[in-house]
Amino acid sequence: MPTSTPQTERAATRPATENLLEVSGLEKHFPITRGAFIRRTVGAVRAVDGLDFTVRTGETLGVVGESGCGKSTTGRLVTRLLEPTGGKITFEGRDITHMSVRQMRELRRDVQMIFQDPYSSLNPRHTVGTIVGAPLRIQNIPTPKGQKRAVQDLLELVGLNPEHYNRYPHEFSGGQRQRIGIARALALRPKLIVCDEPVSALDVSIQAQVVNLLDDLQRELNLTYMFIAHDLSVVKHISDRVAVMYLGKMVELAPRDALYATPMHPYTLALLSAVPVPDPSRRDKAQRERVLLTGDVPSPIDPPSGCRFRTRCWKAQDKCAQEVPPFVELAPGHRVACHFPVTDAERTPQGRMAAQHAAAEVPPDTAAEPAL
Repeated sequence: MPTSTPQTERAATRPATENLLEVSGLEKHFPITRGAFIRRTVGAVRAVDGLDFTVRTGETLGVVGESGCGKSTTGRLVTRLLEPTGGKITFEGRDITHMSVRQMRELRRDVQMIFQDPYSSLNPRHTVGTIVGAPLRIQNIPTPKGQKRAVQDLLELVGLNPEHYNRYPHEFSGGQRQRIGIARALALRPKLIVCDEPVSALDVSIQAQVVNLLDDLQRELNLTYMFIAHDLSVVKHISDRVAVMYLGKMVELAPRDALYATPMHPYTLALLSAVPVPDPSRRDKAQRERVLLTGDVPSPIDPPSGCRFRTRCWKAQDKCAQEVPPFVELAPGHRVACHFPVTDAERTPQGRMAAQHAAAEVPPDTAAEPAL
């Protein structure tokens, strides 16, 4: 995978000074209905349940977490592909939470999305020229040199041959298809691009090419990214700040270097300990420091009371079941939702063992579930 970009270079090229996007109390609950003739709501899947975060102009906010934690749903809410159940979304000081389809049409010029699957996100019956040029036609964007030339310039910008204009998606590899998707997202010169796991379906070597392309385009066009991914090494390479989600909640948000060096939430520590170590000489040490979580992820239909991570947490105590931990700032720019944040000593196996002994008196209903 690509090596991390130096922080000094990021500071010089990304003027992340003001908030482009502000999200407050964002919720998305999918109703569960029953009944053959009379449909009634009997519950809800709490996919996203109260998120608060900002995205600054020119930065990349990485969003990580397990499958089903609400990352992709958050991205679709921000782009208004889904209607929020509650909360507020503000883009450039304008409330877009419940905008109509007609009002959103103008906003589409500024907010675009790169989808996860490069195979299903492109219409197989359309040529590349039609796919990439669709935003220009829909938004009636004037092209002084013609739409074909504008599309060919976009293809060249993402590393494709302009001669690919008349080809169909099935004639391209996965990496090339993802580049077509990126070109389509760039067609309107947006200010914010939500990247929904754009490299998860690609080979490792192709992942590096696409991530480096996104990085180069950001510096060249002053783009702002919300980058959703599973791969923590990719997120570390491209992100300025990183948000960690668990079961519809944001549990930690911090500058990239601070989060990877000093994680404060037990779940973040477990995620980082699971990152594969490429250096054979360090693998034994990494294995000894691995934080193993027991039990399964609870259902978003009926999440645990208090802290949602408490059923798998090695630091869980009575308070964790009784009170929802506030999302507070414990260090400059470092926000954590945990009653008992990870200390420096607990980042070692010996320190975690001592913490587990301290929490041994937790009643059975709040203790971590045993591994199956």
